[in-house]
Amino acid sequence: MHSGARHRAFAPQLTTVRDAEGLDADCSTIVRQPRGYGITRRRPLTLESQTMSETSALLTDLYQLTMLQAYFDQGMNDKAVFEFFVRELPATRGFLLAAGLEQVLEYLETLRFNDAELTWLARCGRFHPRFVASLAELRFTGDVVALPEGSVFFPNEPILRVVAPLREAQLVETRIINLLQFQSLIAAKAARVRLAAPHHLLVDFGLRRAHGAEAGLLSARASYLAGFDGTATVLAGMRWDIPLYGTMAHSFIQAAADERIAFEHFARSHPQVNTLLIDTYDTEAAARAIVPLARTLAADGIQIRAVRLDSGDLATLARRVRQILDEAGLASIEIFASGGLDEYAIAELVASGAPISGFGIGTRMNTSADQPYLECVYKLQEYAGAPRRKRSEGKATWPGRKQIWRRYDADGRMAGDTLTLEHDVAPGEALLTPVMSAGKRLAPAPPLAAVRAFAAEELRRLPEALRTLTPETPYPVTIAPALAELARTVDEQTR
Repeated sequence: MHSGARHRAFAPQLTTVRDAEGLDADCSTIVRQPRGYGITRRRPLTLESQTMSETSALLTDLYQLTMLQAYFDQGMNDKAVFEFFVRELPATRGFLLAAGLEQVLEYLETLRFNDAELTWLARCGRFHPRFVASLAELRFTGDVVALPEGSVFFPNEPILRVVAPLREAQLVETRIINLLQFQSLIAAKAARVRLAAPHHLLVDFGLRRAHGAEAGLLSARASYLAGFDGTATVLAGMRWDIPLYGTMAHSFIQAAADERIAFEHFARSHPQVNTLLIDTYDTEAAARAIVPLARTLAADGIQIRAVRLDSGDLATLARRVRQILDEAGLASIEIFASGGLDEYAIAELVASGAPISGFGIGTRMNTSADQPYLECVYKLQEYAGAPRRKRSEGKATWPGRKQIWRRYDADGRMAGDTLTLEHDVAPGEALLTPVMSAGKRLAPAPPLAAVRAFAAEELRRLPEALRTLTPETPYPVTIAPALAELARTVDEQTR
């Protein structure tokens, strides 16, 4: 199979919320009430119901609330500036990809304590009544500056800055880190897969082994943003219009009287969308069984689109299956592979010339198995108009509000970044832009497809040294003299 044909060969498998069947005639969803009471209600399938669920204000660390009470008691609520950044890259990463901003802005816009949460706080024995009462009116009223989602970034570069009254800016720390760290981590992993297989179909298969439902859903979003072609996670298709891909499980084969019958039943049930899983028993025997079935189905106008391999030596099996199909005149049937894949395994398969059209990538991407976390933080950089700097050993920060300037070479490739103060000017292009003012977005959220296109352009502009799976030369990020001088000044004032 020719990798460039991935959209032609697999396009019939696309299903989006626009053409999906099975919704009620009034385009509503059926919502089951909690605790198994068996009562259902209908909720219109509105734009609001397609966004991430409102996050509880209590989804935070206890110390955020204990600090808030102490700030409240002391009357501390001047303007604070916090920035989110990654201290250092994981050992095998040459870059990261910013993702999760949309969910952060959604969280900030909807942040509030409901009556049940306030009642619980009042009864838990840790907080006094006046402080709890003050939380009833708490809303995020600050400003946010950020890198656009899909941007390539490097250590010490802030991808988001919050400017807000101290209590608001402090409270949101935990959830902001939670959202930005995870999606940026997965987006970077997915981008590496795309760089390893630039012309193959790539599908997210990871929901079932993701670390929770939200992680599975957001990894589908992050991987699509980073260049995957689609996902098997149906809810991601509805929420973000991500193309949906799916095949069948081994149980479907096992439930039938024999393998050939299972193949035929599935193909007749899905005449335009059929990828047949052929490794349940004997892969080569299954491939041979497809030959007469394909002719039978063709007489009824049904074409087998692809077969899937999910185990064994994928390169060897793909070659044997390709030979069986080609000798039978079935060159149009593509081969799709899955099973424990990551960027390293896929790079090997591509380099070997294995006749595989596309890959399903799950567990190792959705958990970023080789590097499962980022050394990221959200730190105070200014309070009440004065710059602040942490000097802890190995964890020192750069003070003040900052800007990233990026330079490009004659070919349009990234050539180096400068980290400096917000109003300082350096060669290149300024990357951080305002996205929220006074708690309100400055523009509607861009479609995920537009974010994906921007990320593709960012990856195209990576220098060659960062496009490999084992980058050896770090990308240059320079600390501007103005920023270094401010750090020295702050140090002298706080010794």
